[in-house]
Amino acid sequence: MQLINNAYQIQGISVTDLCREHGTPLYVYDGEKIVGQLNHLQQAFSGLKVRIKYAAKALTNQAILKLLKKAGSELDVVSIEEAELGLLAGYAPHEIMYAPNSVSFEEVQRAVELGISLNIDNLSILEKFGQRYGSSVPCCIRLNPHIAAGGNVKIQVGHVNSKFGISVDYLEEVHRVVKEYKITINGLHIHTGSDIKDAGVFLQMAQILFTAAMRFPDLQFLNFGSGFKVAYREGDHVLDVEELAKELKPAFIAFCERYGRELELWFEPGKIIVSESGYLLVRANVLKETPVSTIVGVGSGLNHLIRPMMYDAYHDIVNVSNPGGILKTYTVVGYICETDTFGNDRQLNEVREGDILALRNAGAYGFSMSSNYNSRVRPAEVLIYQGQAKLIRQRETIADLLRNQVAAEW
Repeated sequence: MQLINNAYQIQGISVTDLCREHGTPLYVYDGEKIVGQLNHLQQAFSGLKVRIKYAAKALTNQAILKLLKKAGSELDVVSIEEAELGLLAGYAPHEIMYAPNSVSFEEVQRAVELGISLNIDNLSILEKFGQRYGSSVPCCIRLNPHIAAGGNVKIQVGHVNSKFGISVDYLEEVHRVVKEYKITINGLHIHTGSDIKDAGVFLQMAQILFTAAMRFPDLQFLNFGSGFKVAYREGDHVLDVEELAKELKPAFIAFCERYGRELELWFEPGKIIVSESGYLLVRANVLKETPVSTIVGVGSGLNHLIRPMMYDAYHDIVNVSNPGGILKTYTVVGYICETDTFGNDRQLNEVREGDILALRNAGAYGFSMSSNYNSRVRPAEVLIYQGQAKLIRQRETIADLLRNQVAAEW
C-alpha cells in the first residue's frame, strides 16, 4: 500500500474506492507481493532441488491457492479439508504434503486414498500405518528437535513438551517400527515455530536432520519447515533469507555428498508468503473519550482478526482517509462483546467517525482464523493482481449463519 498524491493505493487502485465498492470490513490482498515473496524464496535457494510447499492454513482462498500454484508453489496442508481444497485448486496429489496432528487414523487413510503425500508425527499412528500399508505407501516423519525457537511461546512448537513431532529421543523406537513393518520413509521434517529471525535455528535443525537421515536409506527430501519472521512494525528484525541460504546451502550440499545422492530441500512457508500482502480495512464507527485515552471503535473485531488478542500480535494501523491529519494517540478497539483491542496508544493521523483504517500484515491467519462470534458475518475478500481488483469471496449474510441450522419444533 503506497501513499501517492495524498491517497493510499495498491497497484494504482484507490483503497477508499475499494471500500465504497465492496463495503467494510474488507480483506484486500496484493497478489504481486504474494508472488514476489514466493519468487524471493525460490531464487535464494536456486542451485538446489528446492520445493516451496505453501502452508495453506495461512490463507486458503481458492484464488490465492491458484495464484501460488501458477507461480510454482506446491502445498502443505494440515487437514483433509485443506487437502481437498488444494485438489480443487488444481494441485496434483503428489504436490500436496499432508502434515496432521492428533487426527484419527481414518483421516490418515483418507489421505492415502486421495494419493497425497503423508507426514506422520506420532508413534501410535506410525505403527498403525505400518500395520495397514507396510512398504506399499511411503511416508515422511516429523521429528521434534527439542528446540524452543520463535516469538510468542504460543507459537513455539519444537520444545520438548510440544504436541508436534516425534521426539528425537525416540528415534530408536521409530527405527523399530519402520523395520518391523518395512515402512518406506521418504522424508524427514522439522518445524520449530513461527517468527524465527535467527538463521542459526535452521542450522541447528540441519544438524539434527543430517544425523538422523543417515539411518534412513530411502529419503527423497528433508523438510526444514518455516516460521520465517516478517516485519510487523518499523525496525523489526526479520530473518535474512539470503543469509540463511548462504549458510544452509553448502551444509546441505555437503550432507548430500555424505548421504550418497542429492536430496530435495523443502520449506513450508505461510506467513512470509501472504502476511505482508494483506490489509483488513475497517470503518471508524465511534470516538469515545475516557479519562485516560481516546478510543476508536471500529466495525470489526477479534472475529475477523484474532491475532492481537490471541497472540498479543502487533499490526500497524493507518488512517487511510486522512493521511494529512495531525498525529494523535488512540486506542483502537473492535465491536465484539469481549475485550477486543487491535492496538493501544497508537499514533494515528486524526481519526474522524467514518474514516477508513487499514490494519497491515493481515494476510496470514486473518481471514483463515475468522469466526462468526457474536453472530457477526465474515468480510468479503478482494485480490489485486496485475493492476486488477477482483472479488474473491462475497461478504456473508444472515442466510450463511442459518444455512446449516436445523429447525426444531417443541
